[in-house]
Amino acid sequence: MTMLTKDVAVCIRALDYSETSQIVTFFTRATGKIGAIAKGSKRPKSAFDGPIEVFSHGRIVFSDSSKEKLATLTEFEQQPGFSNLRNNLFALNCCLFGAELVNSLTDDYDPHPGLFDSFMQFLQNTGNAKNKSEMLALLILFQLTLLKEVGLRPILNACANCKIDFHAGWSQGYFSSSANGLICRDCEANFHNKMVLTKNAAACLADLKLLAKSQEKTLNEIERILIYHFTEIIGRPPKMAKHVIRA
Repeated sequence: MTMLTKDVAVCIRALDYSETSQIVTFFTRATGKIGAIAKGSKRPKSAFDGPIEVFSHGRIVFSDSSKEKLATLTEFEQQPGFSNLRNNLFALNCCLFGAELVNSLTDDYDPHPGLFDSFMQFLQNTGNAKNKSEMLALLILFQLTLLKEVGLRPILNACANCKIDFHAGWSQGYFSSSANGLICRDCEANFHNKMVLTKNAAACLADLKLLAKSQEKTLNEIERILIYHFTEIIGRPPKMAKHVIRA
C-alpha cells in the first residue's frame, strides 16, 4: 500500500528527467534525504509552482511504496526562496558546496532534524553575508556542524594523538584526516597524511569564536584543510570545492 508522507524540505539536487519532469533530491527535516520524481514539474501550469530548482524549499507531500525506488512527489508548496544568493556568485557557490556535502555525507531516509535546521540557517545567513570573509566563516562553521551531526566530528582543541590541549605556545600544528583532528609537533612524525596549520588557523579551530574576526588568509587556510578532510572522507575531491577556494 502506497503511503503519503508530509514533510518540510529543501531541494539539494535537480536533474531533468524528460521534457516535462524532473528527478529531485530533497533534504527533509523528519524523513532525511529522499530522491523523488516530480512528474510534470516543467509544465507551465505544474502542481509544484513551476520547475523545481536547487534551494527551493517548503512543504512537500510524497508517496513512497519502496525505499529502494524513487518516491513520487505529489505536492510542493514552495516558500519564498533565498533570492540574495542569485546576486552573489561566491555565496551561491558556498551554498552549492554545502548542498553537495549534505548529499554526500547523509544516507537516504536517515533523518537529521538538527542538521536540516542548521542548513536552512546557513542558506539564510550566507545570502545576507556582507563579504567573502564572512561567507567563508559561515561555510566553515556549517561544515563543522555537518561533521558533528553525522558522527565525524574532528578533535580541534587538543592533539588527536597524545591528547595534549591546544595552547597559544604552539608555533605550528598539523591536521591529519586519518587522526581526525589536530596533531601537535611531537606527534606529527607518526602521520604521513597531514597538512600544516599556522598558529592562527589552529587557534581558530580550537576556539571557533575567533572565526568571525579572522583574516581571509586564515579562513582560506582552514577551508583548504576542510576540503582535504572531506576529500579523504568521501574518497574524491568535492566537485564544488574548486569554486570556493583556489589552490
